[in-house]
Amino acid sequence: MMAGNGNRIGRKDAQGMEELISQYIREMKLAAGLGRQHVYDAWMRVSGASAYTVDLTFRNGVLYCTLSSSVVRNRLYFRKAELLRMLNECLEKDPVMMSGDNPGTMVRDLILR
Repeated sequence: MMAGNGNRIGRKDAQGMEELISQYIREMKLAAGLGRQHVYDAWMRVSGASAYTVDLTFRNGVLYCTLSSSVVRNRLYFRKAELLRMLNECLEKDPVMMSGDNPGTMVRDLILR
């Protein structure tokens, strides 16, 4: 038999798993790294050029993509506006990306190299 509620969490102290994960990400300062990885994953899903993507860098809202094929780079260049829209739509569905101080459009520009 327990001698009181010393080890039990009351209902008023209980938090949902989503809130706990968000809090952990904030306290451990993981948001920037996770956000960058989510942008890279979104590029691989929406671009159709994952086989030709050599390097990705995301800084200050700009995604820099180094591609191994000039033909693929040229084709993607003409779809740049569409790719930006698709990337941001994909990222808007991501709770990690939308939990920051400035939720909204994450990728402002796309530089193809």
